[in-house]
Amino acid sequence: MAHEVDALEHERESWKPSSGLAVVVSDPVRNPELPPHRERMTDKDPAAMTRAVRTIYTLFYLSVAGSIWAIAAYMLFPIESGQIVDIRANNLFIGLGIALALLAIGIAAIHWSKAVMPDKEHVEDRHATRGRDETRAAAIEVFEVANEESGFGRRTMVRNSLIAALVASVAPAVVLFRGLAPFNTPTNPIAGNPVALLSHTMWEPGMRLAHDPTGEPIRAADVTIGSAVHVIPQPLAALSHEDGYLEEKAKAIVLLMRLQPEDLIEPADRADWSYDGIVAYSKVCTHVGCPVALYEQLTHHLLCPCHQSQFDVTDQAKVIFGPAARPLPQLPITVDADGYLVARSDFTEPVGPSFWERH
Repeated sequence: MAHEVDALEHERESWKPSSGLAVVVSDPVRNPELPPHRERMTDKDPAAMTRAVRTIYTLFYLSVAGSIWAIAAYMLFPIESGQIVDIRANNLFIGLGIALALLAIGIAAIHWSKAVMPDKEHVEDRHATRGRDETRAAAIEVFEVANEESGFGRRTMVRNSLIAALVASVAPAVVLFRGLAPFNTPTNPIAGNPVALLSHTMWEPGMRLAHDPTGEPIRAADVTIGSAVHVIPQPLAALSHEDGYLEEKAKAIVLLMRLQPEDLIEPADRADWSYDGIVAYSKVCTHVGCPVALYEQLTHHLLCPCHQSQFDVTDQAKVIFGPAARPLPQLPITVDADGYLVARSDFTEPVGPSFWERH
């Protein structure tokens, strides 16, 4: 007689209680069993099933309409004027479109599961985590049966409308995220180009270096050895917040330090970028843009407090530790006829995180 394999042998072993934990009582709780099955209207009436299916794909297409309306509202109710009434209308109608899109998907999915998918009660016995290969194959079969019973593969109108609603629901987010970026204008043709914006700052030839935030110009003779001075372009102090004070400061801010001239390691093409041991480097870390504001005057190291990147001021602010991928950009400086420190030019490379130079 052929040996019969018990498919649940390893599972039955896991069901056995350990000694000392199992308690046998004389009046155990009775299994109430499942209540009698009650058929739904869609199970008894084909016309009701047809109405339910129509309701589901109508809701999915209503979701598509809501997504399209959200995109249209973004264009029909612009906020460029800055007036509160325009901003309120923009938020209201875009929000209504997105709410309709997501709510319709949710209601349709619930109605699909409650009215169209099979209404059967199942009891699943507890079993071991890893089933036999036969059990795993049976699980795949369950998914195939579920697909057949739910009609996902067969009811093309429901399936296609669901896919259309899900795809369309993402479109408003894509459009709204694009709106977070500024747009090019005749007066500012690079407003919508982040690479170009980070490649150029307020610094211009002859522009004086000034204390942050007072805007007081800095004399070279007043910068002592070992000091670190927070610097902005002098015209920035007079710029209002409405005119982009914070945006310009975030790109142009500089840290100024003075070392012994013989301590500086300068290549030939940067020999005139410093003045009598005074060097200026961007304060924006090349890792993720944090302010590099901690200067250790004995080691001449700059430290970014966010992720501990360290830069060597004596050697072109090269990275000596941490996740930063490139040195801090250096601002070429000199002095004017009155002895004030001025910029020779703008930065020669993009400031900020290294991503922006990869274009």
